[in-house]
Amino acid sequence: QLQVVESGGGLVQPGGSVRLSCVASGFSLNYYTVAWSRQAPGKEREGVSCISHAGDITNYVDSVQGRFTISRDNMKNTVYLQMNNLKPEDTAIYYCAARQYFGGCLITPAEYRQWGQGTQVTVSS
Repeated sequence: QLQVVESGGGLVQPGGSVRLSCVASGFSLNYYTVAWSRQAPGKEREGVSCISHAGDITNYVDSVQGRFTISRDNMKNTVYLQMNNLKPEDTAIYYCAARQYFGGCLITPAEYRQWGQGTQVTVSS
């Protein structure tokens, strides 16, 4: 069973930054593409970003392009989401998930069977 644990969320002011971590447990992320999604109250889950197993292909939803950066450190079995210039509309629970896929990366949440417990990011002054 693939288990991932998200961390790094919190309360941040508009314009601020936060880095989320997604750590895999019980398996190596080396051959897995990883995605981040988010869900705000009353809204559907939205794919935010994804990264290929080799880290050479990334994708972002338009609303975060240029502000968020996804990266991975396979030695640490961890994928990161650096979030800069945060806006109140970025407030949500952020989740990560992984699956084996060698054709690039998949940003659509429906492509993943199991997500972590999530970490709350609140952007407010």
